[in-house]
Amino acid sequence: MINISRLLLLLLIPNKKRWLSVQQNYSKNHIVYMLIKAFYALKGKRMYRLLMLAFTLALFIVGSELGAAAVQSPSATLDWAPGPFTKYAGNPILTPQGDGFESWAVFNPAVILKDHTFCMLYRAQDHNGTSRIGLAKSVDGINFTRRPEPVLSPTEPYEIWGGCEDPRVVKFGDTYYMTYTAYNGYRAKLALATSKDLTHWEKHGVIIPWPWSKSGAIVPQKINGEYVMYFGDSNIWIAYSDDLLHWKVAPEPVMRPRSGHFDSRGIEPGPPPIVTDQGILLIYNGWNNDITYKVGAVLFSKRDPTQILKRTDQPILEPSEKWERSGQISNVVFASGLVKKGNDWYLYYGGADKCINLAIAKSSP
Repeated sequence: MINISRLLLLLLIPNKKRWLSVQQNYSKNHIVYMLIKAFYALKGKRMYRLLMLAFTLALFIVGSELGAAAVQSPSATLDWAPGPFTKYAGNPILTPQGDGFESWAVFNPAVILKDHTFCMLYRAQDHNGTSRIGLAKSVDGINFTRRPEPVLSPTEPYEIWGGCEDPRVVKFGDTYYMTYTAYNGYRAKLALATSKDLTHWEKHGVIIPWPWSKSGAIVPQKINGEYVMYFGDSNIWIAYSDDLLHWKVAPEPVMRPRSGHFDSRGIEPGPPPIVTDQGILLIYNGWNNDITYKVGAVLFSKRDPTQILKRTDQPILEPSEKWERSGQISNVVFASGLVKKGNDWYLYYGGADKCINLAIAKSSP
């Protein structure tokens, strides 16, 4: 941001010392630098300098407006995805606490509405690096009260010692289905658990028996008579099921990273998709060669859920705050929970694998 009062002083009362200040502070802004240099060339012609100053300020105001429009979230102009998302001013909304299961980090939450209450199932890490799933509840979606003990802990060989990570939750009938990553310290496996009350969970084991599988986002309604799940953490794959417990994976990925984009190195699903009139909307996470994680959106066809209809060229959310830029893994915003209440969309995301944050969109697809 250019300091207007300082710019006025530099233009109206030029001297050698201030010209050095111009060189130090404005050399990277080529347009402003060249305009100031032209002012100084006018030497003592104060009236010309004033006229050019007025012209420059007008250009600056117009340019600022254009610049603001250019960096605005692309979802602001999309008719198929919610947005733009505005980060909550009170972020982070959940941070590590105590010396127990959530003492080191809390991040990557699933959030679902139950009886008008926001229920958050979140990944919690202790100081040994073991992950468990905690539960917190909120009336307003911002201020959460945590359950003192985790609702899901590592008990199986494929979960020890790494733990239970990165939940996503959907509901069918009176049953909640939670996909999570079971990690034994060297292999990640996509697993499933079910519950009637979000507190007591029954594990159903690994549902994608690959050497490495993660990030299962189940579509919350049947598509063409089948249950559908997007998953993966380099490419995004699709799997189908008749009972939500046994899954058959399609032979090819449905979505891949894109060279030259924010998601050039890897992609993985975010929250469970939303079925709209236009298609299946999936919020996803992508990262580039600098390992900066950002959030994008993609629309799949309801007729053929492997077919991409639309995909954002620019991220809808990216790291900007200190708690997103610095943590266990720097420069990470990782979306994993999405709830609509009224006309507002609440997008929950992990910041730098350390804390939980919220962004809100005041529109809907």
